[in-house]
Amino acid sequence: MSTFLFDEFSPVSAVAWKQKIQADLKGADYNETLLWKTDEGITVKPFYTKEDQTNHHINLPKKGFDICQSVFIDSEKTANFLALDALKRGAIAIHFKATKPFDYKIVMANIDVKSVVIYFQFSFLEDDFQIELSQFCNSEKVFFQTDIIGNLAENGNWFFTLNEDHKRLKNITNSCKNSISVSLDLYQNAGATISQQLGYALAHANEYLLLFGKDIAKNIHFSFAVGSNYFFEIAKLRAFRILWKSLLNEYGLQNYEAHIFTQPSLRNKTIYDYNVNMLRTTSECMSAILGGSNTISNSAYDAIFHKSNEFGERIARNQLLILQQESYLQEAQNFADGSYYIDSITSQLAEKALTIFKQIEKGGGFLDQLKSGVIQKKIKESAQKEEADFVNKKIVLVGTNLQHNKNDRMKNELEIYPFIKQRNIKTLITPITRKRLSENIEKERLDNE
Repeated sequence: MSTFLFDEFSPVSAVAWKQKIQADLKGADYNETLLWKTDEGITVKPFYTKEDQTNHHINLPKKGFDICQSVFIDSEKTANFLALDALKRGAIAIHFKATKPFDYKIVMANIDVKSVVIYFQFSFLEDDFQIELSQFCNSEKVFFQTDIIGNLAENGNWFFTLNEDHKRLKNITNSCKNSISVSLDLYQNAGATISQQLGYALAHANEYLLLFGKDIAKNIHFSFAVGSNYFFEIAKLRAFRILWKSLLNEYGLQNYEAHIFTQPSLRNKTIYDYNVNMLRTTSECMSAILGGSNTISNSAYDAIFHKSNEFGERIARNQLLILQQESYLQEAQNFADGSYYIDSITSQLAEKALTIFKQIEKGGGFLDQLKSGVIQKKIKESAQKEEADFVNKKIVLVGTNLQHNKNDRMKNELEIYPFIKQRNIKTLITPITRKRLSENIEKERLDNE
């Protein structure tokens, strides 16, 4: 390819650019005027050059992302119908969610587990059932999102007891592949900063390595939630792959690629002006794609207040199909390579997260920090800062805290309760609670309808 257009211009160094900008500022301080620092201490500059390139080798997926449909198992026949219908309409992965054991032969009927990626997310721990299900599927493409530490963090209690949970998970890992999930979507939806999410995920995963030995790494995969900070969320996923590789190197393990399952965050979703949720999830799914997710399951625009319905699920799936098939993002996992800006953010996030990880390990490890309430305290502080920014409109959710429609009525539209539910149960630790930013405003508006 000819370079004559580029030969017309002399190269300009970063120092020269900065000097020119400083002159144009007419005495104003460059650092104070043009450098932006995020709440977690990430510095964003007004321009980037090749000098900002970090040249990190990131183990990204070798193929593009899988479009996933989430299906809740209430009726086995209905779940099977919904899964097969989604596969006919463009999904190539299914995310089954269940609160109790089920007849897996009915649920999995006519689903080719050798070609379809399957995720099972259980809010129970039954090792015999899970082992039977794994043997029935007998596929490398089946992933169990079992996370006893994540359950403790979210619910405040073990499924049974510490020893019993460990014993049952050990039985599962001895018989099932892809059997442990690290659920860092909890930390995002509770209000943790991006560097906190990464640091906690690394420490969370390290607990399993310490508990079951380094060879368990091949069974660990990760569940992410992606928010609306577009470039930072791309960098978050890329930074985690760097961190995971670095941690495994410390254990003498190489060539392990992190498997990442991603969903849009619920923290910024709203019940008022709910169609804006489609814009939010589109941006978030793009971040997930460009960040290198293995699988993406989109959330319906009305998921927080409507029961699962065909229209909402179809729109959510079609958003991913349009991004994949019509926006040429089918294999976009490497598109961010060479972006000086994203490289810089990725490197800074990884460094901040590594500092957090080291502090946790120095403080006794992730479980000890959970039991002492340190993790909960840090997340609460970050969440309160974010909520204050939302109230002061530094964070804007259009239709909710800015340009809201006074005639919008939602009281009769709520099929499911969209707010935090109070639980009056005794817990071993303080739970980490998922909470949407707009909940307080929405409650006030509902009361005034």
